[in-house]
Amino acid sequence: MFTGLIQALGKLQYLEAGRIKVTLSTQAHVILTDVELGDSIAVDGVCLTVEKILSQGFVAAASPETCDRTTLGNLTDTAIVNLESSLRVGSKIGGHFVTGHVDGLGHLISAEQDENAWTLTFSVDSPTVARYIVPKGSIAVNGISLTVATCSDSGSEFTVAVIPVTYQETNLQYLSPGSPVNLEGDILGKYVERFTGGRKSDDGSSGENLSLAFLAENGYL
Repeated sequence: MFTGLIQALGKLQYLEAGRIKVTLSTQAHVILTDVELGDSIAVDGVCLTVEKILSQGFVAAASPETCDRTTLGNLTDTAIVNLESSLRVGSKIGGHFVTGHVDGLGHLISAEQDENAWTLTFSVDSPTVARYIVPKGSIAVNGISLTVATCSDSGSEFTVAVIPVTYQETNLQYLSPGSPVNLEGDILGKYVERFTGGRKSDDGSSGENLSLAFLAENGYL
């Protein structure tokens, strides 16, 4: 589990057999201070398991499915990636709960700078991701916890306002129109959908939608 607050940037390098090496700058070594073998680190929002700890980075494995479903399968060597170590009990939660399980891809449409923020607009490739995007809701873009400013009715396009420090300390600054990004919808929205309109009956058919009658029956009214 992560919070979407990026701790460092690293350079990615592909090794043999689906293994990935991430090299950190000297200033970013703080992310390695308490990392142990088997720990999880989010790389551009993708939860990976540390297989080897290096003096200036780490090595992790990415399965073929992970590479197929995320940007990790298409990045070039030396690509800059966002890094966040897993949440520890008692740690501050400054963003929102991010699982590191990417729902799908999106693409940058535009990035516009104004006086005190950047406005980034993204398209969403899949309706299964778009359904979790709502105005003022949370979205993880390349592992960064962001708030949706506006979105289309279908969720297939959305904008976020990014403060300068977030823009400068993450790989958002390296995106250009058309660049792919990893997207993860808010896990709370997924559970709400599952237990309300997205519920299934025992035979697999769609359950009833959330209603006043349902809420009353289950003690909410």
